Amino acid sequence: MATYLVGDIQGCFDDLKTLLDTVSFDENHDHLYLAGDLVARGPDSLSVLRFIKSLGAHGHAVLGNHDLHLLAVAEGFKKPKAKDKTEAILYAPDRAELLSWLRQQPLLIHCDSSNDNAPGFVMTHAGIPPDWDLDSAKRHANAVESILRSDRYSWLLENMYTNEPAKWSEKLEGIERYCYTINALTRMRFCKPDGSLDMACKLPPEEVTDGHLVPWFEVKKRQPIEETLVFGHWAALGGVVNHQLMGLDTGCVWGGALTMVRWEDRQIFSLPCPVHAH
Repeated sequence: MATYLVGDIQGCFDDLKTLLDTVSFDENHDHLYLAGDLVARGPDSLSVLRFIKSLGAHGHAVLGNHDLHLLAVAEGFKKPKAKDKTEAILYAPDRAELLSWLRQQPLLIHCDSSNDNAPGFVMTHAGIPPDWDLDSAKRHANAVESILRSDRYSWLLENMYTNEPAKWSEKLEGIERYCYTINALTRMRFCKPDGSLDMACKLPPEEVTDGHLVPWFEVKKRQPIEETLVFGHWAALGGVVNHQLMGLDTGCVWGGALTMVRWEDRQIFSLPCPVHAH
C-alpha cells in the first residue's frame, strides 16, 4: 500500500490518470490525497469528480476555492463562467449525487504517521494561517464542514464571498468566523507581518516589492506545527517540497506540470502538461 499526494487537478482528468498509471496506482490498496481544486479551468472536471468519488475510502480530497465556487454556482448564487468549464457537471444525470459528495469533503485532513517517531501530514488547499496551531485549525475547519454538510449549507455558500475579516480573533462569531476560515484554508497566499490575510496578491514571492507582504508560511510569529503541511492553490510558487512544507500546485492547467509525492519515501513524480486553460 502506498500513499500519494497530488496538487491541483482543476479538471485535467487525463493528466491525472496518466500520472497515476506511471506509478501503477492500485485503486484497491493505495490511497490518493488531493489538495483541492478538483474542478475548473481544465477540460474534464466531471470525470475528475466521478473518478475520485469512485475510489471510495481510497480517495481523499480537501475542498479548494474552485470546488466551493462550483457549489455556489449550483445553488444559483453565482453565474457559471465559461472559462471554468464546469457546466457538464451542472447538466450531468448524476449532478445531485456528485455535488452532495463534494459538499461532504473536508477543508482539512490530518493523516497521522504510522511511525511513532515521525510526524504525519496536514493537508488543506491553501495552508494554515499563522495564528492557528493544529488543534485550532482542525476545530475551525470542522465548524465550517459541519455547516456544509447540514441543511444550512446554502446560507454559507451565499455569504462566503468576502475578503473580511482579514485578521483572526477569538472574538469573531458567526459568518465572520466562517468566512475567515474559508479564506484562510482555501484562498490564502500572502500575509502581513501581523498575520493578517492579503487576498489580492498572487505573484511569486520573489516578485513582490511590498515589504509588508510575506508568504503565510514565513510569518515570523507563526504558530508551530510539527506535521508536514501539504497544500496547493499557489502555482506561482513553482512547487515546494521539504520536511516542513509540500506546495504541490505546479500549474498543470496552465501548461506547467501535475506533481505528485509518494508519502512513504517522499519521491516526487511530475508530469509535464499541455495548456488547458484559456
